[in-house]
Amino acid sequence: MKLRRASAPILLAVMTLCGCAVGPDYQRPDAPIAQTWKTDAGWQAGQPRDAELKGAWWEIFGDAELNRLQQQALQNGQTMLIAQARVEQARAQANVANSAFFPQIGAQLGASRARSSADRPLSNPNTRNVSIIQSDFNGAFTVDYEADLFGRVRRQAESALASAEQAQADLENTRLILTAELAADYFALRETDAEIDLLRQTLGAQNKALDYITARHDLGAASGLDFNQQQSLVAGTETQLTLLENQRAAYQNAIATLVGVPAPEFTLAFDPKMATVPAIPVTAPSTLLERRPDIAATERAMAAANAQIGLAKSAYYPSLSLSAAYGSDANRIANLFSAPALLWSIGASAAQTLFDGGRISANVDFAKAGYQESVANYRQTVLNAFQEVQDGLNGDAALARAGKSAGVAATSAENSLGLSLDRYRSGVASNLEVVVAEQTFLGYRRQEVQLQGQRLLNAVKLIKALGGGWHAEPALASERVEKQAQ
Repeated sequence: MKLRRASAPILLAVMTLCGCAVGPDYQRPDAPIAQTWKTDAGWQAGQPRDAELKGAWWEIFGDAELNRLQQQALQNGQTMLIAQARVEQARAQANVANSAFFPQIGAQLGASRARSSADRPLSNPNTRNVSIIQSDFNGAFTVDYEADLFGRVRRQAESALASAEQAQADLENTRLILTAELAADYFALRETDAEIDLLRQTLGAQNKALDYITARHDLGAASGLDFNQQQSLVAGTETQLTLLENQRAAYQNAIATLVGVPAPEFTLAFDPKMATVPAIPVTAPSTLLERRPDIAATERAMAAANAQIGLAKSAYYPSLSLSAAYGSDANRIANLFSAPALLWSIGASAAQTLFDGGRISANVDFAKAGYQESVANYRQTVLNAFQEVQDGLNGDAALARAGKSAGVAATSAENSLGLSLDRYRSGVASNLEVVVAEQTFLGYRRQEVQLQGQRLLNAVKLIKALGGGWHAEPALASERVEKQAQ
């Protein structure tokens, strides 16, 4: 009862002091936010926000094969497994830091038998030493607790939790990068398929023309110049086709690596059909901070760096440790639980650094500089995000206009090719005119296909710049730590 009464004021004082913590409380600094996007006249951000991309953003393209590959990449991709392992490590570190809020309770048991030396130094000159063989049995419960007087434990837990949340945001950013890279490679492969299909059709027509000219040449109705021109045109198209097939194989191998399959064992069926460019919901610039996982990661890094300042400053103040033990110690097991063998202890120890040659001050300066670095990194990440979104919006508008012009050019070139063929068969034009018309038509048709592929790639980049289908959680790490500490 006396022990309980004596310790009550101490515990009350400790509980009162544990509520404070040195160092600045975290507040997210301001970031450069644009008021609106620079777009073509008549465009505005979609409202309401229910139309925003959520979750599996790639489904907006309506491609079942792409959806299947994305699921496979998320399940088997090694980059996802690496990021997930880092999240688990960070969460474990946060649990380690949070454990310091609670006392450490332990139990110990010991047994030994020893013989003392008869020639050991005398402790009493009037007493002769003798050799003794005896046993020692002991057992006890121990309690150790660091009173968080100045918030060292709290700041350490706050930093660890912010780091765990940063790892989670990094995981989401890895997911976004992986899925965007896969979508980009997939659409590049489909664009290559469309070009290959176009070249195969063109090559078929050119071979038919070569057969026609060869027959005329054998009859003496066509010159050797016409034959050689058409033959070189066919060979040139075959060369382009071979290069495209090699390029397709490279895209296929890249996709295999992303989905976690050895490249020699992976094959994607040929499909020249290209997806249509979907309408991408773009929200106001102010919401970008909530949708980019890389921005969330750098913001959590700021919170962790801010907590490190308080952790460094806590070294200026004394540390207080409380300990207690209750058990018994006897020379025979039978006496281990007897009243004379019982023992207990309770105590407190305080430590204060008096001189360290400036080490603590240097650590505080280091922590402050680290925080300023994290702030600059956060703001730079925000600026990069706005640039990427604006580039995507500009690219979408420019590629759409270029696609329309390329379609007109391809249609006109196709009509010109038909007229040139008619003129050649009628003997009015030379085969050179037909060759030039064929090359022009092929060039414009390939340009049209490439622009469609570029629009799909730009759409993927724009979605990635907008954060995909991810949204940040509004709760701050400092608020969570405060709740846990209460």
